Amino acid sequence: MGLVEQVFDAGVIGAGGAGFPTHKKLVTGAKLLVINAAECEPLLASDRYVMREFPREIVSGIKKIAQATGVPRVVIGTKRHYAREIAALREAIGTDAIEIFELDSFYPAGDEQTLIFEITGETVPPGGIPIQIGIIVVNVTTALNVERASQGIPVTRRFVTVTGEVANPQILDVPVGTTAADLIQGAGGAAVPRYAVVRGGPMMGKQFQQQAAETLGYNKADGGLIVLPHDHPLIDFCSKPIDWILAQTRSICIQCSMCTEMCPRYLIGHQMRPHRVMRSVGTDTHPVDLTDALLCCECGICELYACPMGLSPRRMNIYVKGMLRAEGAKVTDQTVHLGHTESRPYRKIAQSRLIERLKLGAYPTHIDECRTFEPPKVIIPMRHGVGKQSTPRVAVGVQVQVGDVIGGVDFADAGCLVHASIAGKVTEVTPDYVRIERN
Repeated sequence: MGLVEQVFDAGVIGAGGAGFPTHKKLVTGAKLLVINAAECEPLLASDRYVMREFPREIVSGIKKIAQATGVPRVVIGTKRHYAREIAALREAIGTDAIEIFELDSFYPAGDEQTLIFEITGETVPPGGIPIQIGIIVVNVTTALNVERASQGIPVTRRFVTVTGEVANPQILDVPVGTTAADLIQGAGGAAVPRYAVVRGGPMMGKQFQQQAAETLGYNKADGGLIVLPHDHPLIDFCSKPIDWILAQTRSICIQCSMCTEMCPRYLIGHQMRPHRVMRSVGTDTHPVDLTDALLCCECGICELYACPMGLSPRRMNIYVKGMLRAEGAKVTDQTVHLGHTESRPYRKIAQSRLIERLKLGAYPTHIDECRTFEPPKVIIPMRHGVGKQSTPRVAVGVQVQVGDVIGGVDFADAGCLVHASIAGKVTEVTPDYVRIERN
């Protein structure tokens, strides 16, 4: 069995957030393999921990990927101040031909298209993917999972940074499907009586109210949980209803274009201009030809950092994207405008400044401690990342062991197999998740 088949059988997906099925990335003909070790989001530290603790396994996985795809050059992109992690990787690399490219600590350094531009100076075409310019991008934790897949070990566990208003902020090694509520308990419990949770990082993560934590099962791509007071400004801002945001856009957008000037996609040459989207929405113009919105990576800089009026260009981009996709619109112009990149060095947002802007300065920016946590049950989603949703392959009452396939897709699909992450009894099966309780 080849590596691609092993990766599929193990259910490996991108562990950095988007969750694209890894077996679909392992194609031949690329000129460069980029390992994304830049850990994009503020406060999250899971990838850093993996680099410190499993450097040899990571390097072995990288070498297997390079061999399977025939890529002649491999570069690990990580942040310059990750000194301990870089030292561990260099020792594991030894004399192998694997480069390490050191980046400044800015957001969103871990965005794969931003990372490609930093390393190569090349821009992925608007609406395109890295392989169009001969580049494969794989997250560093994904490389670890590829190594384990080559040994027949499926993805059943996940490192999750649990931070914010918890008694003991730490990284937890947990089964896939561990709920947000159990993760919070694993970190010593919430430190405030009323809270909301952010699944993922503060910029691109999704916000949920406290009552949702009991049923919010973490998937293979979820690397962070941030507990915040229920009235924290970030929670308040992101919970505004779309009608309110539309009305606000129409009434007070001053067309300063700061959302565009700070947009990471615009600054690598894409015609992603959020201010035009805001103008279109603000004047009730039907945006049938405004495909800019389709290029939005939803990083959040435009609304959480750039806009001086406190508006929500990202939400407007998402709103317009929905309209355009419903009409079958696609990106047709893949022209790269490199003139946008001249001011880019001066518009990188320092991670420390971003944390203060988000009012998250009270929480640790780096966590060393990791411990294994075993919850009493798991709620395992059938959708992991952007791929096709898996179909449940178990029934209520069935006893399962760790590694049993409980959700499936075909090899040709852009999806992943889903495996039981604990041994126990299946107590609930829906199209969206499978619940397993320990015996």
